[in-house]
Amino acid sequence: MNPIIANLTKQKIWLAPLAGFTDNAFRTICKKCGADVVVSEMVSADGLVNNKEKSLKYLDFTDFQRPYGIQLFGSDPAIMAKGTEIALAEKPDFIDINMGCPVKKVVKRGAGSALMNSPKLAENIIQKVKNVMSGTSIPLSVKIRAGWDKYCINAVEFGKRMENAGCDMICLHPRTRSQMFSGQSDWNLIKKLKGKLTIPLIGNGDINSVEDIIRMFKETGCDSVMIGRGILGKPWIFRNIKEHFESGEVSDISWIEKIKIIKEHFELEIESKGQTKASLEMRDHFSHYTKSLQGSAKVREFINRCLDSEDVLEAIETLFLSQEKTFNG
Repeated sequence: MNPIIANLTKQKIWLAPLAGFTDNAFRTICKKCGADVVVSEMVSADGLVNNKEKSLKYLDFTDFQRPYGIQLFGSDPAIMAKGTEIALAEKPDFIDINMGCPVKKVVKRGAGSALMNSPKLAENIIQKVKNVMSGTSIPLSVKIRAGWDKYCINAVEFGKRMENAGCDMICLHPRTRSQMFSGQSDWNLIKKLKGKLTIPLIGNGDINSVEDIIRMFKETGCDSVMIGRGILGKPWIFRNIKEHFESGEVSDISWIEKIKIIKEHFELEIESKGQTKASLEMRDHFSHYTKSLQGSAKVREFINRCLDSEDVLEAIETLFLSQEKTFNG
């Protein structure tokens, strides 16, 4: 296997691109926690081509985050090729094409998982993008879904077509578009697609713990695992799985360590966006960080109306320390 591709896919743990969440600060936190590969938030190729300055902010990253990929979405092969040219100028480690997003505003533009219904167009996009990348050693990946709905589950055939069109690696989230983020993902589809490909396959879907990562590797034979929504509120899963790879043990980090990670995440957001904007945008993250903790509802209510970073962090620290006392007696 090409060593560049092997470095991205040989039993690696990826951070999925999540719009509104996997910004520069969160990618840095996940990388510090042990993520092997991180990906930008989903970026519109049309936006890059037609409103470059506004869209470039989504491509920003630091060398610390490497290996880092830029994910593009769109439905016009020529625009996708031009968008790729712009993205390549930022010197990412790979380019990823989104053919799996189920969100309505993306699908109605013929992009994301809508492309699962248009395999010839999808092939054309991959071919055009690959042509732009031909003079580089940068790999091309594509993220796909199981299919459109239960009547059209075509991930295996579609994935093979993407390989033939020029993809170097594929990520499969085995839910249909109609499922959105509900129901259960069908890991058997990952296993089936893996059996058909000669390129690496990254498995994704229903990964919420170290145990899930271990099980996906065993049950599907995938080359790497990507964590999406399951990492929100617990980026330390990356650290936990690395410890498991080294020792064979599955353990969690302390509440004190979790507090340190949350504080650093908030500080990075403030450094990047200023206190007011960071305080507003971190509210979703804080909601995930405090989810299911005893007494967390009142803390979230306070956080959602407070813009003072010190008061917010104090409230979270108090909440986490109370959990430590409860669970450790």
